[in-house]
Amino acid sequence: MTSVPANAGPQGADEEVEPSVLRRAVAASAIGNATEWFDYGIYAYLTVELTNAFFPGELGYLGTLLGFAISFILRPLGGFVWGPLGDRIGRQRVLSMTIILMGVATFLIGVIPSYETIGWGAPALLFLLRIVQGFSTGGEYGGAATFMAEYAPSKKRGFWGSFLEFGTLAGFTLAVAVVFALESAIGEQAMLDYGWRIPFMIALPLAMIGLYIRTKLEDTPVFRELEESGESESAATGALKDLLVRYWQPILALFGLVIALNIINYTLLTYMPTYLNTTIGMDSASADTLAIVGQAIMMLLVPFAGALSDRIGRKPCWWISLIGIFVLAIPMYMLMAQGLGWAILGFTVLGLIYLLQLGTISATFPAMFPTHVRFAGMAISYNVATAAFGGTAPLVNEAVVESTGDVLFPAYYMMGSCVIGMIALYFVIETKGMSIKGREVPGLAEHRQRQAAKAKATG
Repeated sequence: MTSVPANAGPQGADEEVEPSVLRRAVAASAIGNATEWFDYGIYAYLTVELTNAFFPGELGYLGTLLGFAISFILRPLGGFVWGPLGDRIGRQRVLSMTIILMGVATFLIGVIPSYETIGWGAPALLFLLRIVQGFSTGGEYGGAATFMAEYAPSKKRGFWGSFLEFGTLAGFTLAVAVVFALESAIGEQAMLDYGWRIPFMIALPLAMIGLYIRTKLEDTPVFRELEESGESESAATGALKDLLVRYWQPILALFGLVIALNIINYTLLTYMPTYLNTTIGMDSASADTLAIVGQAIMMLLVPFAGALSDRIGRKPCWWISLIGIFVLAIPMYMLMAQGLGWAILGFTVLGLIYLLQLGTISATFPAMFPTHVRFAGMAISYNVATAAFGGTAPLVNEAVVESTGDVLFPAYYMMGSCVIGMIALYFVIETKGMSIKGREVPGLAEHRQRQAAKAKATG
């Protein structure tokens, strides 16, 4: 590998990374995200079986949804712990720890005795393991996005970064496919009795594969450069205070973007099968078919969304997505109520528009912070917003639909989140094609120059 001189400009500050190393870095980031979303997917698609195993009584279904939401409680704490640690000891070491914690916790859910066997100890153990998952995920996503962004070349950061979300969709789609195939093979009653445990156990070998890939890679060139210059450890010692005092503006902007991203994500992907089944009256097989078809299309197209952001910029992609979902949410939800074919069309339309957010996360979010606080800034901002507005989205949607009878509430909820996202997006600095090395906010100097030029022209 060769280093670029320290005085290289924003467009040419990349260290050359061999294509094979870059591909392994992409795989190392994406497989952790796939494991995380495989867990979320199987939990979402096994709500009936989990309710039967752990939560007896009329309110059992709400208990299962609470189990989904509770995994988000410790995500912010995970961000506060893993983020600064990743800025001090490196991205690769933290990601190796988080993926194994996540995989073991998911595996253990598959071996918990049922309520019928040990009583209330069963849901208590489920909640405990969901909390462990949340704590580990608090470092996983922010670290993976940072790892991906710091390995990718500046001019193609959108394209390569999009494969992190390819992992998201792959994990979720794999979850649907595994549950669907297993239920078809052994039958509904066997799934209730023992079959639901098998998908949770699959998470451990997935995590071990990810751990193997991650341990075979060096840390990112961007972090190694900072470390070799002797700046990483001293900067990271007070990174949390430095982050909150000096970088509160990108923290708030990222917080707003993540509110939009997650409410749409968890409403559209996680809650959708439940919505179609319990609210629209669609049978579970049809709901699963919709999810598999829609998400497979999204998975194939997400790299194109990332590549588009390399051409036109991150902010234009986000503007198109936020405005498009705000305008089309209600019409597409009304369309989905007309039957399976229309439901696939409506879901796919919203999913494709949403890809312009999803496919640009790794290019947009890490670039909002300088290197020495990037992992912490990404992990803390992302996870606090996700805990408050992501994991709670299925519970909020279900509770409001049940209490009001308004089946369009999920559309209203997404529209409100888009408004918040648009306000936050206004304050985001465009970083298309810019290096994310160093201790300064990427693109800030260029942004100030543009603002000064604009003020001079209008003055």
